[in-house]
Amino acid sequence: MSLLTLAVSMPSLKPPPCLETNKENCKQTSRLQLAIFFTALYTLALGTGGTKPNISTIGADQFDDFHPGEKAQKLSFFNWWMFSIFFGTLFATTTLVYIQENVGWSLGYGIPTVGLAIAILIFAAGTPFYRHKLPTGSPFIRMAKVIVATALNWRQDIPNDSRQLYELQLEEYSKQGTFRIDSTSSLRFLNKAAIRTGSTHSWKLCTVTQVEETKQMLRMIPILICTFIPSTMLPQAQTLFIKQGRTLNRSVGSQFQIPPASLTAFVTISMLISVIIYDRFFVKIMQKLTNNPRGITLLQRMGIGMILHILIMTIASLVERHRLHVARKNGLEKNEEQLPLTIFTLLPQFMLVGVADAFSEVAKIEFFYDQAPESMKSLGTSYSMTSLGIGNFLSSFLLSTVSHITKKHGNNGWIENNLNVSHLDYYYAFLAVLSAINFFFFLVMSKMYEYKAEVSDSIKVLTDKLKASNINEKSAMMRGRADEGRGHLPPLYFVLD
Repeated sequence: MSLLTLAVSMPSLKPPPCLETNKENCKQTSRLQLAIFFTALYTLALGTGGTKPNISTIGADQFDDFHPGEKAQKLSFFNWWMFSIFFGTLFATTTLVYIQENVGWSLGYGIPTVGLAIAILIFAAGTPFYRHKLPTGSPFIRMAKVIVATALNWRQDIPNDSRQLYELQLEEYSKQGTFRIDSTSSLRFLNKAAIRTGSTHSWKLCTVTQVEETKQMLRMIPILICTFIPSTMLPQAQTLFIKQGRTLNRSVGSQFQIPPASLTAFVTISMLISVIIYDRFFVKIMQKLTNNPRGITLLQRMGIGMILHILIMTIASLVERHRLHVARKNGLEKNEEQLPLTIFTLLPQFMLVGVADAFSEVAKIEFFYDQAPESMKSLGTSYSMTSLGIGNFLSSFLLSTVSHITKKHGNNGWIENNLNVSHLDYYYAFLAVLSAINFFFFLVMSKMYEYKAEVSDSIKVLTDKLKASNINEKSAMMRGRADEGRGHLPPLYFVLD
């Protein structure tokens, strides 16, 4: 951020000004200026890759899984974690953008740079108070050892009694502050890595716990694959929604014009409101129906988000079909003049994107954290970041591929520079179908998925309390109805009673 601030502040690092009508005659940006600018961007990407999976992980680790009260608070942590992120996004896309456009880029980049510096100081000052898990080695190496040991022991027969597999004493894990995991029947072939063959080499013999950790990370991969399509679709759709907004009437009153990019603020606002409603009301209602402290399971929450993705693309296709009809009706299909259609026509799909994020994005990051082994939480959280990264790459690939295929044989493509001759309605319908196929694949994978065992009985304690509370409420309601009914019976009934 410091480099970016310098790049937009120092005259020697900024691109030379150009007043030429023909932009090709402008003086080119120097190699030094490009080097500074792109070094800053790639450093930001590198820093984000280091902070994103770890900050949320260390935040969730501050809650004690063995304390039911703290466990209950942990169940809400990721809701408010994502709330804080989207609140920052709202500030960035409104206040900071306004400052950059109307005051100056130096101040616009300088504010977040100073904010980051303050954040580092606050984080460092709090270090002595954090609950911090000591590193136990690279999770990739631990998983690689299991896979290699499984391959080397491929011809060995797995014993029927899991107690014959290699495992350390419980005291060894207590000393390290880690947890022992019992053997499970899923991905049973990996148990070959824990078969005693006489060798004690770490690449030939692994503990049951190490095998189970690897299983937990591998079991999440099909769910991870299911998140690629939502991560591909929504960023791309928002970009196309904004392009649509440029063709619509953006006037509010007689003078103010809404910038199309400002519609993304409605996504953020919708998401912020949805998180509050979900955590404060939806969860409490569902707790009464399901006796689940979370309200609904993480995979159910993710699935609801995916259903909303299908709905978003369906609505977007219908709205775009209407926009094209208005363009043809007014004879504007060959040019890019503004249509007599308000930009607020796009508002429902933008708002739904925020609601979908409140379900799918929060559930995704919590699921991969919660289901990862205790010693691999950061790797689990990085799964959700990987989903976003792969989604962005797939987004560009999908857009260019569809554009190329639909332009064959001299036809107008679905995605042209002039949206009035394009067929974004077909493209959105294609994304809706793709999302539906992905959802059914997700249903199959969810049905097969086996949640990992809890490290403590805190969830059981919370569930029992919830059941008792719901039973007491029902009993109180029944007594109230009985008393109300008695009030309408004749006195003789009470004598007989």
